[in-house]
Amino acid sequence: MSTIAKNIAKVGERIREAAQAAGREAATVGLLAVSKTKPAADIREAFAAGLHDFGENYLQEALAKQAELGDLPLTWHFIGPIQSNKCKAIAEHFAWVHSVDRLKVAQRLSDLRPDDLPPLNVCLQVNISGEASKSGCAPEQLAELAVAVARLPRLKLRGLMAIPEPCDDPHEQRAVFARVRALADELNASLPLDLDTLSMGMSHDLEAAIAEGATWVRIGTALFGARDYPAPSI
Repeated sequence: MSTIAKNIAKVGERIREAAQAAGREAATVGLLAVSKTKPAADIREAFAAGLHDFGENYLQEALAKQAELGDLPLTWHFIGPIQSNKCKAIAEHFAWVHSVDRLKVAQRLSDLRPDDLPPLNVCLQVNISGEASKSGCAPEQLAELAVAVARLPRLKLRGLMAIPEPCDDPHEQRAVFARVRALADELNASLPLDLDTLSMGMSHDLEAAIAEGATWVRIGTALFGARDYPAPSI
């Protein structure tokens, strides 16, 4: 068994144990393999070990991998910050976008989504820790953005995404993820929405995220190891 396959098995066991501890079915938690800065060969290896969903942060890098891996039935998720001039390619080449944080970007994604593709699944990124260095909608502006995005015809609003400030305390990790879940619950209760997705949790905190309702955990390092070449600037 390859190193990547072994890592996938280990992460899968972590997900199963965390789901069981939370009284959840493991099948309700999707494993999104974050393959940014990793070569197409690693993605092919991960697919052979059972993974189908891959998350990319950098558009040009992702498009090159998609071309190289076009023979595989992969589902591509865009999870990085979105520049307006990248919206056309993102709308054309991805099934999910986890990082929508402003209406201008959502409008462009909807306008540019090809008619022959199903609506683009989107999550609203919320800046749950209030970090100036992070993208994301402020929690108090989330309802207004959600209403507007839900009306766009070529998008399907699925839920929320968050990247909390790094923390090693499991109790603090859970508290932050609980706030994300509460925001989603509030939106579902107060608006005519049917949000079913919480994209939260990474290699170091997936257990806390699953305990608080994560439906996608975005895992890179625990699957592929540390980045092995500099991240692209685009």
